Amino acid sequence: MNYFHKPNKNLLTYSLIILIVIPIFGFNFFLSFIGNILLLLFLIPLLLLVLVFMGYNSYKSKINTCSNCGAISLGLSETCMNCGADLENINKKNQLDKKPSESTIDVKAEEIK
Repeated sequence: MNYFHKPNKNLLTYSLIILIVIPIFGFNFFLSFIGNILLLLFLIPLLLLVLVFMGYNSYKSKINTCSNCGAISLGLSETCMNCGADLENINKKNQLDKKPSESTIDVKAEEIK
């Protein structure tokens, strides 16, 4: 019986907020507010997915594979930790710094009959 005498505080609080907000700001404000909250709930996981993808690409770009023994090393070390061979990071950087117009491509033409 005491349950009927004690009002639910959460329900009372939310109903008072709704009864005060809707007449002052209007029903469109309430709908747009709810819509924006739902939009954020959908966009936050998308933003986290983009951040994970960028982190994965950053991690992947730091991985070097030794051409001599095939060992994988993480970082910018110039020599392989397994066999001591050069990892040729300098050549990779120079290839990325070259402009496409400075590179030459040999093309062999063949006649098709």
